[in-house]
Amino acid sequence: MKFQRISNINTKRDAWVEINLDAIEKNIIALKSIVKKGAKILCVVKADAYGHGSSMIAPTLLASGIDYLGVASIDEGMELRNNKFNCPILVLGAAPVWAFDYAAQNDISLSVFLDNHLQAADLTYKKTGIKTKAHIKLDTGMNRIGVSKENAVEFIKRVENMNSIELQGIFTHFACSEIEEKTVEQLKVWDEVLSKVNTEGLLLHCFNTAAAIAGYKEDNYNMVRLGLAIYGLIPDLPSFAENIPKLTPAMSLKGRIINIHTAKEGEGVSYSHTYIADKDTKIATIPIGYADGVDRRLSNKIYGILNGQKVKQIGNITMDQMMFDITDVKASEGDIITLLGTDDNQSISINEWAKILGTINYELICRLKARLSRVYTR
Repeated sequence: MKFQRISNINTKRDAWVEINLDAIEKNIIALKSIVKKGAKILCVVKADAYGHGSSMIAPTLLASGIDYLGVASIDEGMELRNNKFNCPILVLGAAPVWAFDYAAQNDISLSVFLDNHLQAADLTYKKTGIKTKAHIKLDTGMNRIGVSKENAVEFIKRVENMNSIELQGIFTHFACSEIEEKTVEQLKVWDEVLSKVNTEGLLLHCFNTAAAIAGYKEDNYNMVRLGLAIYGLIPDLPSFAENIPKLTPAMSLKGRIINIHTAKEGEGVSYSHTYIADKDTKIATIPIGYADGVDRRLSNKIYGILNGQKVKQIGNITMDQMMFDITDVKASEGDIITLLGTDDNQSISINEWAKILGTINYELICRLKARLSRVYTR
């Protein structure tokens, strides 16, 4: 076993996720080039910044000149507040009415779209004397949360006349940014509603990452919400998208070899022996498994990068470990296998895993957070 590691990464476990802050900074710069001039930027850092660590990447985002942070819950907003981030924070999801006063006292803006949200704001104002900062969520076709187009105008006007709410903005979310006709239909609803209310001084945001990159012909907004692209990944885009920025994935997944041995020809590897050695096979084991967020269905289907060469993962991925065929690679215990990321001009993208599993890259990067240490680099 190597005690003098080839990497200066020294976690308490021989498995970790690396987050390249330079990549995040460069991605913000690239994305600013496609955002409408003068528009503000809200960076979505929900789900612990898609597994990248919200409190750790927030300084880089704010130093890059973004205006808002978006989270899914009050608890996520409070993590940022507890780490001394004083920037505007918006809860993009629905907050429980009993927590409105907690949000108000900690200067966290909420999404409102129900009558009981307005009642909770009134109670909060009576109790604390603090107005609830709010963005009204419109449902223009997502059919998830939000005030309906039929009730939107009346609801917005009611909120504008409330002493207990400081109305900051109005927003909606596209269901199918990659499909032009569906997005255009939602934009028609958006424009129709906004044409009937006073939007002076409000933040208007309808564009998510995909819509911003695609460049839909819409001018009725002054803030965009950027999520996946911050982290260097491209969402599904419509066919007409041309001005696609060059982005760099910020996340890598790495593990050190903890054991090397040889399986004889005909021997099976791992649980259920889903892999049978067709020759004497040198096997390396690393301490990463499905409890770390690597889907067991990827077994026998993915690769790692070891000393500049791709090596195949073999046998069922177990809860804490997985094995690789390193027969053709010179390696020692303590050497690093890169599961995701770039090493010696070889790259493996989370998109490859998503294609195998028939899912989206969003889901998979959010999984890689349960037990893996985060190491931040520049």
